[in-house]
Amino acid sequence: MATSGEAPESWYLALLGFAEHFRTSSPPKIRLCVHCLQAVFQFKPPQRIEARTHLQLGSVLYHHTKNTELARSHLEKAWFISQQIPQFEDVKFEAASLLSELYCQQNLVDSAKPLLRKAIQISQQTPYWHCRLLFQLAQLHTLEKDLVSACDLLGVGAEYTRVVGSEYTRALFLLSKGMLLLMERKLGEVHPLLTLCGTIVENWQGNPIQKESLRVFFLVLQVTHYLDAGQVKSVKPCLKQLQQCIQTISTLHDDEILPSNPADLFHWLPKEHMCVLVYLVTVMHSMQAGYLEKAQKYTDKALMQLEKLKMLDSSPILSTFQVILLEHIIMCRLVTGHKATALQEISQVCQLCAQSPRLFTNHASQLHTLLGLYCLSVNCMDNAEAQFTAALRVSDLTTHQELWAFIVTNLASVYIREGNRDQELYNLLERINPDHNFPVSSHCLRAAAFYIRGLLSFFQGRYNEAKRFLRETLKMSNAEDLNRLTACSLVLLGHIFYVLGNHRESNNMVVPAMQLASKIPDMSVQLWSSALLKDLNKACGNTIDAHEAAQMHQNFSQQLLQDHIAACSLPEHNLISWTDGPPPVGQFQAQNGPSTSLASLL
Repeated sequence: MATSGEAPESWYLALLGFAEHFRTSSPPKIRLCVHCLQAVFQFKPPQRIEARTHLQLGSVLYHHTKNTELARSHLEKAWFISQQIPQFEDVKFEAASLLSELYCQQNLVDSAKPLLRKAIQISQQTPYWHCRLLFQLAQLHTLEKDLVSACDLLGVGAEYTRVVGSEYTRALFLLSKGMLLLMERKLGEVHPLLTLCGTIVENWQGNPIQKESLRVFFLVLQVTHYLDAGQVKSVKPCLKQLQQCIQTISTLHDDEILPSNPADLFHWLPKEHMCVLVYLVTVMHSMQAGYLEKAQKYTDKALMQLEKLKMLDSSPILSTFQVILLEHIIMCRLVTGHKATALQEISQVCQLCAQSPRLFTNHASQLHTLLGLYCLSVNCMDNAEAQFTAALRVSDLTTHQELWAFIVTNLASVYIREGNRDQELYNLLERINPDHNFPVSSHCLRAAAFYIRGLLSFFQGRYNEAKRFLRETLKMSNAEDLNRLTACSLVLLGHIFYVLGNHRESNNMVVPAMQLASKIPDMSVQLWSSALLKDLNKACGNTIDAHEAAQMHQNFSQQLLQDHIAACSLPEHNLISWTDGPPPVGQFQAQNGPSTSLASLL
């Protein structure tokens, strides 16, 4: 026991050394580490040591045990004591940051916010902590969907870093604000902000990895902005720059040189996460453009990298990346005629969402949408309607307007195929009228809305009207290389001309539709085109060509039929009846065989 005159350092350093030894043992001996730290209080230490020890105990208990109440008690004491000690910034603000994180974990958001506000208010002389706490409170508002407050805080951060001379972190604040403005669809504010960011990023001279990571952030925002707008062709130069940028980053070595400005001590994302993100936006582009084999290739690469990263890193963003990748590849599989695989991947998304309530909240609508698309592909129309309706019910229309328009477009196609839902159909079509007040700025979705109108007019026998709508779709899809919409419009126009007896014009539409569908590859359009080619050649007396087309049609029919039977026989097929509550996992019963009609599929 130290005497009153003895310096406290010797006993304190000994206990601290033991605690650190136990914490870093393999495996860690957390109980012994906690004992050593608790022993510090036996010595009635001075306030600085007392506060720091409370912070260390709170941190160890929070990160390594489930005893959150005790962790919270220590962190609250650390925060309270450290506020009374001058020049004690690190302990004070780390305690505030960690305590607010713990409050959020316990759903005590209303305790976290005032704590962070107070810490922000008193940290203006400590640039690193002031910026970090601003980011933390902005993130908290974002998770609560209060994007306006989050944007205000990021704006405060941008101005503060300009004053303290940190252009690098100013760019991070501005880019983060740009990301939220994109989520809010405030495009008028996004454009000048991104222009300013571009200038700051180009002019900043510093650590090459930090500079390139800023450039990746900037380009990711530009690419996703174009993709949200459905501009698949216009985005190509940006996407190419982004891919070159990530290649540059992968060749650079992480220098451990610390920035001279403490406000610059931030990283947007680790290098490995950025690689996955670039794969992800490439998959999004390939999916929208209809390069489905390319989408498959990049998905495989990204998922392989994710598996490696998840072994060492429990960051929740990796699960988000994985879910978004799976969502895109599932849509590809449904188009390429691999429904059974798509269904198993939908089940995988269910499992990932079941592990994380936040992930499920953010992706429930997409999950029901994917199940709706699967139901459409196996001709379970009632289930498709129920899934799309569930997707609309759980979607957040403020931040997911494009998703809403996508769901409504697909629900309209269900009503058209059912043929007896006129009133509901007209109500839906009024809400996605491409000629008047279309609800979203997406070029791709507006082109799809014209296609749906054309499809309805075709079924109603109003062929001239159908041709007008489909020509609009073609004009829009050609302008932005939307290959799938182009193929679908061409084959439907070919069908109209065939019905009208204009065989030459029909052939001029169906042949390129078939070529494009083979390139994508889109099994349904190939099936449809080969059936039309068979009938066209028969009508024109081209027996050999008709026989060849019939053979192709037979092959596609067989492939689709086998896939249909395989998918409907999977136990996961029962997912189609889940429309409410958390995602079901491990509740599937194997079925004896398909329970759906194949007639309209073929």
